[in-house]
Amino acid sequence: MHLPDDNHSSKAHYKNIFGWAIYDWANSAFATTVMAGFFPIFFKQYWNHGVDATVSTARLGLGNAAASLVVALMAPIMGAIADSSGKRKHFLISFTYLGVLMTAALTLIPQGQWATAIAVYILGIIGYSGAVVFYDSLLPHIAPADKLDQVSSLGYALGYLGGGLLFAFNVFMTLKPAMFGLANSGQAVRISFATVAVWWAGFTLITILWLPADPKGSKMPFTQQIKDGWRQFINTFKKISRQKTIFIFLLAYWCYIDGVDTIVRMAVDYGISLGFESNDLITALLITQFVGFPSAIFFGFLGKRWGVRRSIYLALVIYIGITLWGASMKQVSEFYLLAVAIGLVQGGIQALSRSYFARLIPLEWSAEYFGFYNMLGKFAAIIGPTLMAITGLAAKRILMPPEPSAEQIRQISLTASRTGIVSVLLLFIIGGVLFYFAKEEKIQK
Repeated sequence: MHLPDDNHSSKAHYKNIFGWAIYDWANSAFATTVMAGFFPIFFKQYWNHGVDATVSTARLGLGNAAASLVVALMAPIMGAIADSSGKRKHFLISFTYLGVLMTAALTLIPQGQWATAIAVYILGIIGYSGAVVFYDSLLPHIAPADKLDQVSSLGYALGYLGGGLLFAFNVFMTLKPAMFGLANSGQAVRISFATVAVWWAGFTLITILWLPADPKGSKMPFTQQIKDGWRQFINTFKKISRQKTIFIFLLAYWCYIDGVDTIVRMAVDYGISLGFESNDLITALLITQFVGFPSAIFFGFLGKRWGVRRSIYLALVIYIGITLWGASMKQVSEFYLLAVAIGLVQGGIQALSRSYFARLIPLEWSAEYFGFYNMLGKFAAIIGPTLMAITGLAAKRILMPPEPSAEQIRQISLTASRTGIVSVLLLFIIGGVLFYFAKEEKIQK
């Protein structure tokens, strides 16, 4: 797609781009306030009130794993259905409002009802993640080939800003509930879930109004579309396995984005292990969000001027430095600095990876191929934390003396946690090596 020459068409085109990018502003409220911020804490302290911490952690972990598995398995099939029917926007809207309804439903679940809470949360993640498949697949249809990096980065930048602004407001509301006429911080958290639902639903209306309508696609029954989608999924896998550049890039992306996701998901847990306060960890999360806004935009221009591959490698080198520094840090001030460093590169590597992949794939199969792309992103949330756990447990077993004192146990546990973080380096190194062989000019169609 190229920029139109006439003024009216040009304005309509930029309207389409902003309509697409604003969706990141809308849905990031769920990723930040619900997934990263309040749900894990509220799940443990309210819906698992009086339950052993190990049990509540296991319940949350299994819930996250179940949601990731469902999304990973359905993403490429749903992408194939969207390509065959042409209904990318339709599926984006459908999954979005599933997520919105489930987010709103979190405000109604009584104390102690952990099973209901985790079931609603899983459906919310399915809505959020399912919509992202179709959102990503629209990128090559909305942005001209020479603007892919900037448009992809614009989406991530707006996501960091929008998610961060609402999260900051919600954090303030939980710290000062009386200012808002609320009884306590627990009620403030419930209201925060409601604000996410309203924010997500409301700003998605801009996307609905400003994105072009789906082209006319298949009129066949949905059950037949599922069968055809499954058949197309198998064919897509065969095609990808023959397209070496795409296949190698997906393997590289799987590795290094696993490292990125592991650092994001495990940072709070690691900070707690180091003895940092929860307020410090929330503050660090906010820092990452607001640093991520200008940095994602900067990486879009950097990819244009310096090259996408060099920019991705720059982000990988910084992540290696973050990992090494994180393994040795001792002060909470260092945790804040690491939050800044993560914010500098997190959105950049995500945005440029998405735009790089968009260049590699056939336009007419974008949803199907992005289904695989997002599937690997979901499976990526499994390997890194598992690697950290195995490495940490092994280090603890090797270092633990026969009859340790309480202080020895504390120090060895801390060393084991640091060792686990170091193991994430392997993912960045393998991903970087594989990415070297995924050169754009070597695409085999």
